[in-house]
Amino acid sequence: MARGRSVAVLAVLLALPACGEPRENTPLPALASLADPTTATAAPTTTAPTTRPTPPKAGNPDGNAPIPPEAAASTAPPTRVIGNGTPTTCTSQAVVEAVAAGGVITFDCGPNPVTITMTATAKVRNDSAREVVLDGGGLVTLSGAGQRRILYQNTCDRAQGITTSRCQDQDHPRLTIQNITLTDGNSTGDRTEGGGGGAVLVRGGRLKVVNSTFLRNRCDQDGPDLGGGAVRVLSQHQGLPVHVVDSTFDGGTCANGGALSSIGVSWVVLNSVLRNNSATGRGANPAREGTPGGGSGGAIYADGNAFGVRIAGSLVEDNHANEGGGAVFFVSNDRTGTMSIEGSTLRRNPSAGFETPGFKGIFFLGAAAPLVRGSTIQ
Repeated sequence: MARGRSVAVLAVLLALPACGEPRENTPLPALASLADPTTATAAPTTTAPTTRPTPPKAGNPDGNAPIPPEAAASTAPPTRVIGNGTPTTCTSQAVVEAVAAGGVITFDCGPNPVTITMTATAKVRNDSAREVVLDGGGLVTLSGAGQRRILYQNTCDRAQGITTSRCQDQDHPRLTIQNITLTDGNSTGDRTEGGGGGAVLVRGGRLKVVNSTFLRNRCDQDGPDLGGGAVRVLSQHQGLPVHVVDSTFDGGTCANGGALSSIGVSWVVLNSVLRNNSATGRGANPAREGTPGGGSGGAIYADGNAFGVRIAGSLVEDNHANEGGGAVFFVSNDRTGTMSIEGSTLRRNPSAGFETPGFKGIFFLGAAAPLVRGSTIQ
């Protein structure tokens, strides 16, 4: 060893504290400074990514409806992470606990797609975080195994904690479901808030769905005014709309609204696909004598007073209703509601019972005829 290097190493060793002697926050000379300056090279540096990887997209690849800021996916850093890098650490219990705690929830289940079979419904607490973001990163599927609802939020459910005296019109929790698949949810027999919502039931606060896929979800197959094979929504804060962006709904079944259902709630459906959903009830609403009722809105069932439905950049195809509106059933009881279809295609959505003349697959009662721009309805 060169004499200069020996002296430098000795100086470093003398600078170290003796056993039991407390360390001070005094930096030691960098090891690179001990090397021969003619051969030293700088150590490589790495920078941790500041954003999560972009997940594969659901929804309509041909949709080009602009996405308003309030409908965009959340990019906030995670508050909590489910799993520690292996599929076995991503469990139903971990999902239930994380959703109850709230915040921005992501998953670390390994590099490959994973399905988590839910053994209990994950319920949003009204008295925890105001924002609840469930982000599957494009790799996670939550399955109800054909036995249970997957997600539940209800600001008027005392079991989840009531945070305001006007539970039906409070601004939180605000639930965002993004970059995830929800499959085989089933709320059959659960008549909470009138029933429906095979995968997701939301009352109060806000709901947003971004870049997510819903497959084969179901709720009760008969009955008037219950619905939402995939999603059922009631009472959004200040009447603000539910945004559904870049998402796919396939194979949902329910008495009404095989994919989406609501009462008094507005929808903005952007660049999405609603396909192969069915309204399976019989007898409409109110139910005809001798029938169980239902059967309207193969893909979307929207009822109430003042609300709106906007479908833009979307594909709605091969849905079916036993009664009215193979694609969309829209009834504004006070005739103030409005509907628009923009840059979309609605096709092969048979209504076995009734629909509005000139609007194939749609039954509409509202303020005026639906506004149709740059769209195909056939």
